[in-house]
Order: sequence, then C-alpha cells, then structure tokens
Amino acid sequence: MKTPIIVGTALLAVFVASTFAPFAAAQYTPGGGLGLEQELALAKAKVQAVQNNPHAGSGTPYIDANGVVGASVISGGIFGGIFIAFVVRAKQAEKAKRA
Repeated sequence: MKTPIIVGTALLAVFVASTFAPFAAAQYTPGGGLGLEQELALAKAKVQAVQNNPHAGSGTPYIDANGVVGASVISGGIFGGIFIAFVVRAKQAEKAKRA
C-alpha cells in the first residue's frame, strides 16, 4: 500500500537532484579555479606547443585499444559474440522443439 508513495518520493528526489545538478556543475571551475588570464595563458601555451611540434598529431590514439577504433572493435567483438551465442542457442531450441 505504501509502495506507490515510496516510489513516487524516490522519483521526485531523482527529478529534484537532476534539476539542481546543472547549477552545481556551473559553479565548478576547471583547472582548480584558475582565472581568465591564467586560462588564456595556458591556451596560448598549448597552441604554441602544437605549432612547435606539427608532427605530433592530436594525441588521440585511434587504433590503440584505449582509442576510438580499438574500443569500437573490442566492444563490437564482445557484443557480437554474445549475439551469436544467443542466435545459436535459439536455433538449438528451435530444433529441439521440432523433434
């Protein structure tokens, strides 16, 4: 009898928390609270470092296991294997039902 009240209260708490989460995130300043001048100086230093080393690339390891393509291949292999296992199991159950 009290289950709908408990579920409703829990959902209300989740909705209220998700409403205030953007305000909490807006107060966070990246870099430990650096000022605008410090942020601009860091950005200029990053641009200068890239201009000094054009052969370095973006630094994103696309084919590495921790990169975009590597992670996609690994997760595709895992979920593809699970899918194939389900298909094989369903075919076996279908054959057993016919026999």
